[in-house]
Amino acid sequence: MAKTRKKKTLAEQADRHRLYQLSVQCAEAEIDFVEKRFRELKGRPARLLREDFCGPAEVCCEWVRRNKNNHAIGVDLDEEVLQWSRDNNIAQLKPAQRKRIELIEENVLEVETETVDVVSAMNFSYWLLMDRDTLKRYFKRVHKALADDGILFLDSYGGYESHQEIIEEREIEDGDLSFTYTWEQERFNPVTHELECSIHFGFPDGSSIESAFHYVWRLWSLPEIKDLLTECGFDVTFYWQGFDEDGEGDGEFEPVTSADADAGWICYITAEKC
Repeated sequence: MAKTRKKKTLAEQADRHRLYQLSVQCAEAEIDFVEKRFRELKGRPARLLREDFCGPAEVCCEWVRRNKNNHAIGVDLDEEVLQWSRDNNIAQLKPAQRKRIELIEENVLEVETETVDVVSAMNFSYWLLMDRDTLKRYFKRVHKALADDGILFLDSYGGYESHQEIIEEREIEDGDLSFTYTWEQERFNPVTHELECSIHFGFPDGSSIESAFHYVWRLWSLPEIKDLLTECGFDVTFYWQGFDEDGEGDGEFEPVTSADADAGWICYITAEKC
């Protein structure tokens, strides 16, 4: 009698990189901000973007979709995720768009690229650089890589909940796919600001991917970031999100010099090369 093959769980069938893109990153919103602010600040469109810590290079793909004159460079140390990008994100682009993306498997502290208009290091990726000397070294490298009127774009988060060990859940649906995204702040050290976090995914059949992504990084404060950027030759501006009538973020970020002490906030940062 033939054995019945056990059906795979939804977790076993899932692609963690696809789940990440559906639940964490919004490349369209990031590029909207980059395009708008660069043109406002520099009076011209940016054409060459470098995405550091690029992972699946979704920002690179969105950048080349926007304009036939746009080119992108993605830099990441992880060969596996770069190959996933080639097989999935980049494969979905038109042939002419694919020609305008270059992926580089290298350390952002060492990579040499052509001069770029924009360097983007979003999703708090630069927090992996956990000591002052290393982060300053990175900012200096970026300064060197940028055109004379180039801009480094970063994001950051904080608020008193960022110092807590918490679990946040959100339901995600995309066509026939539904899952629960869980963000867990597992450990925070107030002495070093070392923060350990994980992303988990749960599915309707009860299966899950625990620690699909795991991070140990430093929770850098905005004054620390600004001081380092200034020392490296940048002019720094913070952009805070407004709120709609329901008290939810409205997706519009405006420059600020002060902000409310919210439980949790996310902001954008522009660092213009001086």
